[in-house]
Amino acid sequence: MAEQKNYITPEGYAALEKEFQYLIKVDRPEVVRVVSWAAGNGDRSENGDYIYGKKRLRQIDSRIRFLTKRMDAAEIVYSNTQTNTEKVYFGAWVTLFNLNDDSEMTIRIVGQDELDPAQGYISWVSPMAKALLGKNLGDTIRVITPAAETEYEIIDIRYA
Repeated sequence: MAEQKNYITPEGYAALEKEFQYLIKVDRPEVVRVVSWAAGNGDRSENGDYIYGKKRLRQIDSRIRFLTKRMDAAEIVYSNTQTNTEKVYFGAWVTLFNLNDDSEMTIRIVGQDELDPAQGYISWVSPMAKALLGKNLGDTIRVITPAAETEYEIIDIRYA
């Protein structure tokens, strides 16, 4: 099976890069220092600092490998250059009017590594984003989730 593209906004890529640099330059060296110190304290079988440090080092190395793969596969999408503000594309801020309960919400379609529902960031592979991508201002969409079937009208599209 072909690997799915890793579309990401410039801000999302910068966040991955920031975490990667922190792990490489700050977190990992500190844990290595603690593990080295703990290893010099004799019996490692009951040495909590050593055991925890080795476990933490494996977690950090795993995260570094993951971030490296995601950044290598990243395709940065510059949505701020989008001139057609009548259509929903990756990176768009979309304001929706819920036709079921007369409420409004604003979401942004972002990469899988940027997902943050609290900020209104939804992944481009989510059911909501799939229903929105390619739609026009004023269009009505239907989103079916296990919890409900909801209809929305697209009332604003902007690119930052």
